[in-house]
Amino acid sequence: MKVLLLKDPKDKDSGPDPYMKELGSYGFEATLIPVLSFEFLSLESLFEKLSHPECYEGLVFTSPRALEAIKICLKENTKSETWSKSLKQRWNSKPAYVVGKATASLVEEIGLTPQGEKSGNAEKLAEYICSREKRDSSALLFPCGALKREVLPTVLREKGVPLESLTVYQTTQHADLQESLSSYFSQQGIPASIVFFSPSGVRFCLQHIQKLSGDFINNIKFAAIGPTTAEAMEAAGIPVSCTAETPTPQDLAAGIQKALHLQNC
Repeated sequence: MKVLLLKDPKDKDSGPDPYMKELGSYGFEATLIPVLSFEFLSLESLFEKLSHPECYEGLVFTSPRALEAIKICLKENTKSETWSKSLKQRWNSKPAYVVGKATASLVEEIGLTPQGEKSGNAEKLAEYICSREKRDSSALLFPCGALKREVLPTVLREKGVPLESLTVYQTTQHADLQESLSSYFSQQGIPASIVFFSPSGVRFCLQHIQKLSGDFINNIKFAAIGPTTAEAMEAAGIPVSCTAETPTPQDLAAGIQKALHLQNC
């Protein structure tokens, strides 16, 4: 059975994509189609803020892209040296809150220790942060995307936990998306399941998928990586057959297996 994953492949340097690998272990034939492109912004401002850990209570990351922005900053030799010699150690005395394992692993790559990775979504991470932070302390630094949801900032604001947001990337549609989808459907046919990994993915892909699948769209089991994406799918009129319990390859593969097994019973 074919499963279409609407996400970027994992970095080539780090081995096979874990979602492809896990779905393969269930006997699914998975294909990845990149949906999003990212433009990084305000990198000088980001490093300036990272250069003053004394001004902040800690860091908050809800997206791997925010870590990519930091990694781009650290590619410059002088900045990399400053980070390694002093900044990394000073930030490590403060919490680095993350949502999900993918973001946590990138935090570890820059030498910091993540907290809260089991939260799984912004709502739960906000609760976790509020249980650990004092009201009216210094702000937490939150490098984020232009399309960030307001759930986490709103919860923290209501609880009196200061948050300083800095937009470090914006999301656009991948240049090859339409061509890649057309090629997939013409060569592979209608997949048994299609997985969305972000609300942006729903916005950029849905119209193309509806056109390419035609009357067969009702045969597809649509899956979401998490509740935020599931909400975007439902708002767009897509029936959600499964939402991964946590945003991991294991839970996603198990959810798809269950949804497709029920269909075949």
